[in-house]
Amino acid sequence: MFCRLIAVSLLLPLFAHAAPRTEHVFVISFDGGNPQVMKQANMPNYQRLLAEGSQTLMASTIVPSKTLPSHTAMLTGVDIAKHGVDWNDYLPIRGAVRVPTVFDLAKQADPAVSTALFCGKIKFRHLWKPGSIDVFDCGGVYDEKPVPASEEKKLVPSLQVAARAVAYIVEKKPRLCFIHLPDGDTIGHKIGWGTPEQLAAFKDCDLALGQILAAIDEAGLRDSSTVILSADHGGKERNHFNPIPEDIHIPWVVWGNGVRKGHAIAKKSIMTYDTAATVLWLLGLERPAHFDGEVVTEAFSE
Repeated sequence: MFCRLIAVSLLLPLFAHAAPRTEHVFVISFDGGNPQVMKQANMPNYQRLLAEGSQTLMASTIVPSKTLPSHTAMLTGVDIAKHGVDWNDYLPIRGAVRVPTVFDLAKQADPAVSTALFCGKIKFRHLWKPGSIDVFDCGGVYDEKPVPASEEKKLVPSLQVAARAVAYIVEKKPRLCFIHLPDGDTIGHKIGWGTPEQLAAFKDCDLALGQILAAIDEAGLRDSSTVILSADHGGKERNHFNPIPEDIHIPWVVWGNGVRKGHAIAKKSIMTYDTAATVLWLLGLERPAHFDGEVVTEAFSE
């Protein structure tokens, strides 16, 4: 009996949590979202959240600033040295990320918490650990069976990603939902960052954002939701792998329940892995000791 009590006491810190600061958290990532380029695009929904929420356009991603490693940092709270995802394609042999994601930690605290991930690139499959995500959707819902070889390069446009997410949000009202909008990166690599074609791609991403926000309203979640907008990396010319401001700087915007309104975040060192720490804090969960990320408390009214 004594040994059992000790074992339980060691497990308790893993599940320690306080009252949630918000009921629903939505993290939306603009792939390739160089904030200076996004300023030039016709993005009224993004601009509205910038104006109404708390924001900085000088947050930073990890180095190297690649899509899968950067999004892994965003959703695990640790840099690449800890999360170990140093590849940038869907490689089934590598399996799932070996450190906990925010989805894992939310489920550990409360298995009934609803979680969902909607993405435009199948390589996000590496972030799906068994039992952590209720719905993994990349242009369709996937189960735990192997992805067909014909789909290992699958790319789903932002408006299609949003359409899938919208239907789910209205019906299921997820507690924690991540949505990835890929178009800016897709066109950046094909034609270039800051080109008219990429500005048009970001306009489509903004239309997708508007549909997601409308779904949050339709589901009756607006007053109980907090939205985080960010990006995995920026970009210059046709690339984004270099340790330069154009590639590393990303937007970090938070809007909704509990957020300071119209606030320019003064902190200059916000990192992409701070997103994970902030998500857990919003859900009332402890920041794990191994996290590199810190909570961006300045963005909130309490």
